[in-house]
Amino acid sequence: MTTTDASNRQSTGGSKYTGPIIDTDVHETFTKWTDLVPYLKEPWRGLITNGAWQGTGNPHVHWAANGVNRGDSQPADGAPAGSNYELLREQILETYPITHAILTGQFMPAVMPMQFEFATALANAYNNFVSDHWLARDTRLRASIQLAPQDPQAAAREIDRLGPDPRFVQILLPIGQWSYGDPFYNPIFEAAARHNLVVAFHHTGAVESALGKGRYYIEWHINVPQGAMATLTSLVVNGIFDKFPTLRFCILESGYSWLPHLLWRMDQNYRSLHLEIPWVKQLPSKYILERVKFSTQPTEDTSVENWLRLHDMLGTDKLLVFATDYPHWDFDSPEESVPRALPADLRRKIFYDNAQELFGFQD
Repeated sequence: MTTTDASNRQSTGGSKYTGPIIDTDVHETFTKWTDLVPYLKEPWRGLITNGAWQGTGNPHVHWAANGVNRGDSQPADGAPAGSNYELLREQILETYPITHAILTGQFMPAVMPMQFEFATALANAYNNFVSDHWLARDTRLRASIQLAPQDPQAAAREIDRLGPDPRFVQILLPIGQWSYGDPFYNPIFEAAARHNLVVAFHHTGAVESALGKGRYYIEWHINVPQGAMATLTSLVVNGIFDKFPTLRFCILESGYSWLPHLLWRMDQNYRSLHLEIPWVKQLPSKYILERVKFSTQPTEDTSVENWLRLHDMLGTDKLLVFATDYPHWDFDSPEESVPRALPADLRRKIFYDNAQELFGFQD
């Protein structure tokens, strides 16, 4: 395989893209846990104010040697990266021609392994915080509805509460803990369908490889796509695409170069073993190619020829949507992540058209 670094990819010709951009994965956050207190009722409020709860204490996260954020994304006051609107505006919204940025958060109460009612309360509080402190400040921002899928009925109520608000354009479900094809989660999909919301999936530290939990952060980071593959397989074989024919899906921050292999393998096994899943009415690849999109980040460093070869193998130019993953260390800038030598119409689709279709933006 011919590989190049990002600068070499850009030197292969073509002009700088100057059209509109939709960024589908921006990780905003709060400054401290007490920011959520005004949005919580007792007894959940007291768990934070009296110091009984110190955060999710996520046991899944590896230690990353240099942290997980860009060095320049740390606000001067020491607040967490992604918590300062002015800095985010400067580094993303004003640096690139972004028409919409989809907020995906850095706090996922869905990873909490217990106290589901508290997880639900935190998700609801965080959604209110985002509405007041982020969406109210910039019309270019759109948000994800954070949920606690541990309690699907409560998650559905939260979707019904916020679904009518056009600033919330998708629900966000974590990859790594739950097999969403299980009918247990159907209330979540039913509510998303009622409000015509995109169903987005994003990896968490809970993603494991086929060998379990790796010893190092780099192992987890390399193996993230395995979680996305398992999630798509669960959705297909359990009939989610047939049960909810209007739903649209997006896989965030899990790459995409693995997709041809997964589609070929799914179709091959479907042809041989479809009697086991008679409720699946079409080839798995048809569902995915028509109704699932994939964020570009993290974009592998590869040649223009391999970019085009991948699109040829997939047979469509409508799958990819651009994402920066701000403020994380593997941030993809529009100037480096999508090669200038790609055809202009393909770059326009990746940067803008595909996401506009996914979310139904009327720009």
